[in-house]
Amino acid sequence: MTPYEILVGLRYTRARRGAGRNGFVSFIAFVSMAGIALGVAALIVVLSVMNGFQDELRNRILSVASHIEIRALNGAMADWQDVARVARQDAHVQGAAPFVFGQAMLSAGDANRGALVRGVDPAREDEVADIGRHMRAGSLADLKPGGFGIVLGIEIARALRVRLGDSVLLITPQGTVTPAGMLPRVKSFRVVGVFEIGMYEFDNGLALIELSDAQKLYRLDDAVSGVRLKLDDMFAAPAVARDLARVMPVDVEVRDWTMDHANFFRAVAIEKRVMFIILTLIVAVAAFNIVSAQVMVVTDKQADIAILRTLGASPASILAIFVIQGGLVGFIGTLIGVVGGIALALNIDVVVPFIERTFSIQFLDKSVYYISELPSDLQRGDIMLIAAIALLLALLATLYPSWRAARVNPAEALRYE
Repeated sequence: MTPYEILVGLRYTRARRGAGRNGFVSFIAFVSMAGIALGVAALIVVLSVMNGFQDELRNRILSVASHIEIRALNGAMADWQDVARVARQDAHVQGAAPFVFGQAMLSAGDANRGALVRGVDPAREDEVADIGRHMRAGSLADLKPGGFGIVLGIEIARALRVRLGDSVLLITPQGTVTPAGMLPRVKSFRVVGVFEIGMYEFDNGLALIELSDAQKLYRLDDAVSGVRLKLDDMFAAPAVARDLARVMPVDVEVRDWTMDHANFFRAVAIEKRVMFIILTLIVAVAAFNIVSAQVMVVTDKQADIAILRTLGASPASILAIFVIQGGLVGFIGTLIGVVGGIALALNIDVVVPFIERTFSIQFLDKSVYYISELPSDLQRGDIMLIAAIALLLALLATLYPSWRAARVNPAEALRYE
């Protein structure tokens, strides 16, 4: 490719705008460029939001859940200290804590809510979860053995209309046999804390009580439901779980966080893939608008092509001129889209709240979605892939019109000039 081919291609790109064919061709080229820019920017923003959503979902889940849970198959693990000791021998395990798990109905006044009740050891809980960092009122340390205190998710507390110091009745499905028949067990608990994870599933469905109180409530004596583990690398959880399953007793089940929440992350991954395909098709439509613009340019420039050919330009040079001319449209559109997409993705936490306040709308209802804010995680790999696809589509769109230009017969083109 010689400098004159580049100069001629650039000259055709800067075609004079005016009435008639030249102005219409320039308009189509501008529309193609704008379409590519919008498609590229949309792709970058959407993928960044999907990445951010995935990370935020994982972090919020793991602030309450654990990387690995070792559960007793019969619901009662008497030798949990031995299980925790064996688990700690793995180099990836940083913390281990026992837990008791059960279901209950919470009641205060005329309000009732079902909840998952987790008995925890406040002294060990910080080793396996970060829920202590999300306390809105009170503290996990206020859960004292025999004190029958309870820590509620903020949505449960609002639904029950209770605050710190108020009492709630906890009703368990495990009943007590009396002469009158089977009666549910009822125990009064005092609210000593309220947490807000920012994930509706936990804020509206989880209650924490002290471990020994949970053992009494669910009649486990000194047993627990299982042991929770925290690792130095959350992504090593599947491999560590497989290793631990080989050395654990046969009456326990080892589950990692990817198993318990696989549907969430599988759904996000599928949505991300589908959105990438759909928005790539939008970029493809905009890129192939270049075809129509290029065909019109070739038709308009047939006399110029013929003159170049008579001056000694080869068909390959003519093809290169129009590839440059069309490719430049795609390059500028991609560049604008990348810059705009990056700017919007980095400021999504400012732009979205502004739109919500301006138009009085809410994009994510926290009672429907797992989070109520749009996070963003801009990744260099996504930007490079999107830009490469857009440029490739733009270059492919120039090949047919450029090939037609290279096949123009100088004699036929100049016959009527």
